[in-house]
This record gives sequence, C-alpha cells and structure tokens, in this order.
Amino acid sequence: MNIVSLSENKEIEKRLAVTPEIIKKYIDLGLNLFLPNNYGSHLGFDDDEYKSLGVNFLDSDEEIINKADIIIQLGILEDKRLSLLRENQTLVGSLDSFSNKEKIKSLNLKKINCFSLEMLPRITRAQSMDILSSQANLAGYKAVIEAFQVYERAIPMMMTAAGTIPAAKVLVVGAGVAGLQAIATAKRMGAIVFATDVRAASKEQVESLGGKFLMVEGIENLETEGGYAKEASEDFKKKQENLLSETLKKIDIVICTALIPGREAPKIIKENMFKNFQKGSVIYDLAAVQGGNTVFTEVNKVVNKNGVKILGEANILNKLPVSASNLYAKNVFNFISNLYDKENKKLNINLEDEIIEKTLIK
Repeated sequence: MNIVSLSENKEIEKRLAVTPEIIKKYIDLGLNLFLPNNYGSHLGFDDDEYKSLGVNFLDSDEEIINKADIIIQLGILEDKRLSLLRENQTLVGSLDSFSNKEKIKSLNLKKINCFSLEMLPRITRAQSMDILSSQANLAGYKAVIEAFQVYERAIPMMMTAAGTIPAAKVLVVGAGVAGLQAIATAKRMGAIVFATDVRAASKEQVESLGGKFLMVEGIENLETEGGYAKEASEDFKKKQENLLSETLKKIDIVICTALIPGREAPKIIKENMFKNFQKGSVIYDLAAVQGGNTVFTEVNKVVNKNGVKILGEANILNKLPVSASNLYAKNVFNFISNLYDKENKKLNINLEDEIIEKTLIK
C-alpha cells in the first residue's frame, strides 16, 4: 500500500506531513512512500536524506496521486489536485470540515475516504494523534515569544544599582492547550501572569502553572463533552467584560487564544476596553484567522490602536516549521497505524472504533 504527500504552497504553509524521523516507522508497517522532488528542502530535509531512508520520488502531482492509496497533507488539497483523486483513495489531514463542506461533499460522492484529524475525540487512546494539541502547544509558546519581541521593555523584574525594573504583567485569554503553554512560557521568562477562561475547571490548571486565575462571579462550566469551550451567556459575558476592563489597567501584554470549534472567535477585548490599556501594551491574537478575540485584530497586520499594538498572523507555526512538522508527522503516523491492518495489508475502516468514526467525514 502506498502513502504519498504533495508539496504545500510554501508561501502560506511551510510545515510538512512527512519528516525524515517518521519514515522508518511507515516502512516497518510495510507501507511505501512517494514524495515530490524537493519536498522538504525548504526545511533542510533534502531529497537524498529521504531517499536514504527508503522514500521514492516522482516528478508530478499526477504521478504521485496516481500511485496513492493514502494521501496525507496539512490541509485540504486545491481544486485542481482534488480533481485527480479517484474512488477508494483516502485523504488524511486537517481538512477543516466546517469551512470545506462542499469540497468534502464532492469527495464523498467520488467515494473518497476523508479523515479530518481536528475531529479526533478527546480520549486517552487518541492523545498521540491529537494534531490540535501538538500544534496549539507550539502556537502558545511562540505567541508569547513574538509578543515579548514587540514589547519594548524588559520582561522579568530586574534590580540594578540604578533602580528596579518591574516584571511585565501578562494576561492570557483562554486557558486551553495554547493558553496553558502561553502561561508556562511567560512564567518561565519572569512575567507575572493572569488568565481567564469560561470553564471553571481551568482555575486549577492555571494555578498549577503559577498563574493567577481571574474568577468571574457566578462562573459557568461552559465546557463541551470533548473539553472545548462553549459560548457564554450574555450575563456571563458582561461580568467578564467588567472584570477584564478593570484588570487591563495593570496589564502590559495580552495573549488571546479563545476559540469555539466551528464558530467565529468570541470578541472578548472590545473597543471600549482599549481606553484602559497602558500605552506601549501588546496584544497577540492567536484567534486572528477565526475573526479575532479583539475588535481590531487584522490577519497578518500590526494594528496600532491608542498606543496598543495588536498582532495576528495567519499561521504562526510557519515560524516553527521544523518542530511543528515533526509533531504533526508523528500525530498522522499514529493515526495511520491505527487505521492500517498490517497483517492483511489494507485499511480497516472500522466504524465501531470511536477514533475512526469521529474523524471520517461522511
């Protein structure tokens, strides 16, 4: 059985679905790998390195897709490539099934199996396949680094003969995987960290990392069965807005990570709250692509509003592409190894397996 991966558009996606360190595991499963020329050269993985591990190279998309039983990608393919797919092939990746409904519908009509890994259930057995968590960890870390680079003051408290520089105060909005990593990273660099979330269970997690949890009066446990945040009530939003408005008077840096699966990101930092920021403050909005957690966030732009810099990038993981690729490649391999019947050398699409049932887009 053949596994292939096509080159991504490197202007918008530098990550890879197949890295050298995962090749041996695929071959040990009895799978053949086919890649296009110069597949990983932009990350320092040259073709010779892949070839030495047993990977085959082909010249064109048509040749590669024609060889494919399983196609693994970062996201869904472009229309031209999708048109080349044939019945009974399998596409695996972060397919964004909410935004690509029509494309996936057309693939289903062609009897192509589509597995969207962002739909993995939150169960122990699926943790090693969890692309959202592995990538969000890196995003939370990198968001803090990027914000600190733009912030024009020191981060830790520094005592000198000339006087004391106070520690920067950081607010993390949303205490999911990215938010918790942002808290941990900011703490390691010497900041005083506050955090807020709509899920009551987040308090213990935030405090275990040394953060101070901002408790909204009458906090609701707005958590889905899978552990994701749900949209808050209007009453809760108003209480949260009042608490944040007061807190922002002492905050230097805000890291926004709040997302609701399949929905536009909630607007948490509103226009009237900007008057409370100190000039020189920085906001890094990880929710920019989903509409942003602030009303002024713009994708791939630095917006200056009342002396506050707001950053939001389309793909922050392009700044950590090697680390992100290695984790993503491991996640995908773990999923494939669960899907592939090594003994009979075929895919076992067993819908009684919760992992397969939840990720197969029908």
